[in-house]
Amino acid sequence: LRRNGEKICIVEDIGDLFAIEKSKAFNGHYHVLGGVLSAIDGIGPEELNILSLFRRLKDNKISEIILATNATVEGQITAQYIADNCPDKNITVTKLAQGMPVGGELELLDFNTLSTAFSSRSEIK
Repeated sequence: LRRNGEKICIVEDIGDLFAIEKSKAFNGHYHVLGGVLSAIDGIGPEELNILSLFRRLKDNKISEIILATNATVEGQITAQYIADNCPDKNITVTKLAQGMPVGGELELLDFNTLSTAFSSRSEIK
């Protein structure tokens, strides 16, 4: 499998990387953060692999970073921190879509998932 070296998918841990690899949905490179930002647990950018990510973005020709953090408060805060502090403003910053899972039933979805699915809806042509 030939990897696209201009795209980096940023994940929280190695388990997330394996899940994406298993799906065969991504053919770029990865960057494993080693966790998420958490003020309660005293985990700041220095405790994660965020600074090495920023160095990697400066030192390589990267066109896009894909933020694939979990849909938790900490995951979203971590993704936003990376997006806000990306050292190269020419890099496209995207995040994975959120909402209804394939095969999901409306009545079984929690409020936040259903709300996100509505706000992230797209036009059918």
